[in-house]
Amino acid sequence: MFPLPTKFFVTCGKAVSKVSDLNAFDQALILAGIGEQNLVSVSSVLPVGVRKMPRKELPRGMVTHCVLAQMRGGEGETISAGVAYGFRADGQGGYVAEGHMHGTKKNMTQILEWKMDEMAKLRRIKFKKITYVAEELDIPLDHYGACLASVVFTFDD
Repeated sequence: MFPLPTKFFVTCGKAVSKVSDLNAFDQALILAGIGEQNLVSVSSVLPVGVRKMPRKELPRGMVTHCVLAQMRGGEGETISAGVAYGFRADGQGGYVAEGHMHGTKKNMTQILEWKMDEMAKLRRIKFKKITYVAEELDIPLDHYGACLASVVFTFDD
């Protein structure tokens, strides 16, 4: 039998580094609370019965399934990354959209809204409510930057 997530939490982080965008991304993962896990990228389906929970500390090295949006950039750039999630009005689970861009959190949220609208149209469904989480970073001179937002799945009871 394949694992079916029972809970999820949403997290985000942003960081800068003088060394590289990868180091900035690593620090953003740490600040988001998922920097010590082995992340496995998954697509965007929330299973029936899954429940949102507060962010929790996960064991070091845990294989962790997540929908991850990330954006990296260089000095003087404004970057953003975000996720949106919503449950279907018919109770049959839900969906997650992710996005990243050179631009503001406000623009990122607008794009996520368009993505969720399109997902609903393609499936001919309505969402109960859509929640948006986005991170924005203005990268200072002589630095690299990264920001991220993620829906992280767990298999707790």
